[in-house]
Amino acid sequence: MRMNEISYDNAAPVDGYGPGFFRIGGQVYDGSVLTGPSGSAKWGGYDDRDGLLKLAGQVDVLFIGTGAELAHIPSDLRAALEDSGIGVEIMNSPSACRTYNILLSEGRRIALALLPV
Repeated sequence: MRMNEISYDNAAPVDGYGPGFFRIGGQVYDGSVLTGPSGSAKWGGYDDRDGLLKLAGQVDVLFIGTGAELAHIPSDLRAALEDSGIGVEIMNSPSACRTYNILLSEGRRIALALLPV
């Protein structure tokens, strides 16, 4: 079997997560985090729209991890993101991490906003 090393270009994969934290590209972030082509940073949750809207033109899809359980995001947040040209996919945070890593390894234009589990 031939193994290939995965290259993630500018963005870093999610290495792990646990109660209240995420490890992205080897760095630990406590609480909510936003990661994508411009790097990773703390995220203020659903009320912190500026960082999400700055992704317009840089990503095709934003995955939003809603914590341990799947939950709806505010409808006005979804509308603002979609109006700016960003596709939105909602799932629980563990699923969002796995999906993000897979699509990142394929070179897709994606970002990830996570609420802690």
